[in-house]
Amino acid sequence: MYFRKFWRYGKRKKDVSKPVELPSEIEAIRQKALRGYHLEQVLWGKILLDSVYLPSDPEMAVIWFRMAAQAGYGPAHNMLGRCYYFGWGCTQSHQKAITHYTLAAKLHDNWGRYNLAIMTMRGIGMPQDLPSAFALFQEGAQAGHAKSMNILARFYEEGWVISRDKKKAITLYKQSAQKGDYRGQHNYAVWLAEQGHIEEAMLWWQQAVPQATLDVLLAIQDITQHLQHSSIYNLKNMIEKRIRSNKNNN
Repeated sequence: MYFRKFWRYGKRKKDVSKPVELPSEIEAIRQKALRGYHLEQVLWGKILLDSVYLPSDPEMAVIWFRMAAQAGYGPAHNMLGRCYYFGWGCTQSHQKAITHYTLAAKLHDNWGRYNLAIMTMRGIGMPQDLPSAFALFQEGAQAGHAKSMNILARFYEEGWVISRDKKKAITLYKQSAQKGDYRGQHNYAVWLAEQGHIEEAMLWWQQAVPQATLDVLLAIQDITQHLQHSSIYNLKNMIEKRIRSNKNNN
């Protein structure tokens, strides 16, 4: 515990090229990154962004992402897109984020395609284009990307740029849930509860809570507050603990 706190809160070291006392699995990633393995270059960049093992160094993370991106590695372009989107280690630029997400999508990276689709759907850094966003989410869903499945389901449920198809939406929510997306799990649970399948819905909500963001936690809390089920109190306790933890970390 002391070691972890020392790295997180201790004085930042300028030279992170030779970190010391790293766990063996983290050091193995660093060594492979140094030898030019693109996956490990991205993983090492992520470690430099936010790790308990050494001080955060977003600027150096960007350098590692660029190395892998220059070799045409899709996930590296996605991470550069995220850096430019949030301004991690670089000047924030939605246009540059779009450029790298687009390159990632062309290289068949699911996360890059998804992030580009989100910006396209919301009109961030570009005019809103729902048909193009739908096509991107559809590609992601066909590739097995759980979060793309969940949002594609919304298109079918709401009838955005396509005819409403509740059956198709529920199928996609279920597939998203089965692949582990907490939003998909919540949305599928809502439908199950509406159909009277409370016990099955409770199981999906219990799976969703550990990873859910505050907005989803509050949505689950609101929907389930009047439900009658033997495990409802356990679920409520799980949600309350997560909400408290979320507030304490912000």
